[in-house]
Amino acid sequence: MPDMSKKTNGRQQGRRQTELGAQAGKPVIEVKFGVDALRTIRTSIMQLAYAIARQPSSDGFLVLVDPTITKERLRDEWQSARAVLKPKILRHLTVCVAQEGRYVGIPHHPAPRMQRVLDKEVRKHRPDADFRQTRTDYFFVILKVLLHRWLTSGEPVTAKWLARTAGCTYPTVARSLTQLGNLVDRKSDRRIGLRYFPRDEFARLLAVSDKFRSTARFADRSGQPGQPPRSPEAHLRRLERLNLPGLGIGGVLGARHYYPDLDLVGAPRLDLSLHCDRGRVDLGFIEKLDPALKQQDDPLKPANVVVHVVRHKDSLFTPRQGVLCWADPIECLLDLHEARLESQASQFLNALQRKRPSAP
Repeated sequence: MPDMSKKTNGRQQGRRQTELGAQAGKPVIEVKFGVDALRTIRTSIMQLAYAIARQPSSDGFLVLVDPTITKERLRDEWQSARAVLKPKILRHLTVCVAQEGRYVGIPHHPAPRMQRVLDKEVRKHRPDADFRQTRTDYFFVILKVLLHRWLTSGEPVTAKWLARTAGCTYPTVARSLTQLGNLVDRKSDRRIGLRYFPRDEFARLLAVSDKFRSTARFADRSGQPGQPPRSPEAHLRRLERLNLPGLGIGGVLGARHYYPDLDLVGAPRLDLSLHCDRGRVDLGFIEKLDPALKQQDDPLKPANVVVHVVRHKDSLFTPRQGVLCWADPIECLLDLHEARLESQASQFLNALQRKRPSAP
C-alpha cells in the first residue's frame, strides 16, 4: 500500500496531479482538496509553471476544491505570481476554485468544455481526497485514548505520554483535559486518568466518529446472478495475502477477539482500521482486495467492507498471528455502533467493563 503515510514539508493536502496526454497542447491539471495554506498555492503554481515551460503550448490548471482560503487572498497570490513569472507562461495558467460543481477561474473562467474536463478529474480523485479534508480532532483522539487506557489497564498516564500517543502538543492536551473538567482524575504525582466511563462524552464521541474517522464504505457491485459477494472472512484471507501494513481488524471480528461470546452469528461486513496519523490516506488497496468493491456514499445502504482512519500517533493495535493486527477495543465498539448493532455494542461494552483491571 504505497504512500500511506508519506510526509512532506508543511501541512499536507489531499492532492492529485494529472497530465492529460503527453503531447504538447494537452492541459496539465493539478487538483487539491481542502487547501488552507498559501504556501501550498505558491508551490503548486510554480510546479505548473515548470510543466508549461516544458510544454509551451499546453495550458495549466490548478483546481482548488473547497479551499478555506478566500478568493480575495487567492487573487492577491495571483498578483504576486504575475510579478515573477514570464507573461508567455502566465497566459497559459489558471487557478480554479471548485465549489458545489462551479468553477471560478483566476484570472479568467475556464471554457465550458474545459470545465467538464476539470470536473471529471475532480470526481475521479474525490474518494481518496475526501479522507484528507477532515483535520484531526485532537479532543476526539485524546478522549478515545483515555477511554482505551481506562478500559484496558486502568493506570493513569502523564500528559507527556498522552501527547506522544495522540501525536499532538502539550498545550493541545491541556485544552482537551480542561474541556473534560471533573471527569479527569488528577493524581498527586501529576498523572491523569478518567474517574469513570463517561456515557455522555462517549455519546458525543459517537456522534462525530463517522466524520472524524473519515469512514469510507464499499459495496460489491459485480451484480453477477447466482454469485454472492465475498464474505468478510474471505476478504480477510485475501488481505493477509496482500501483506499490507497499517491495517487493524475491527467491527464484529475484532470485538469477537476481545469477547468471544458476542451474541451474533457471523459477521455482516469487514470493518478495517487504517492507521494514518499523517500524510495522504491511500485507499488503493481496496481495488487489489476486490475489484468488485465500489464506494458506497449512502451510510444507510449495506456495505461489504468499511474503512475507518485511525488518527492517533500510536495505532493502539493488538498484535495477532498473521500480517494484520486487531484494532483496539474502542475502535471495535465504535464500529458496532456505526453498523447499528446497538445490542451487541452494549454487550461488548459491558464485557469490557467487567474485564477491566482495577487501577493500582
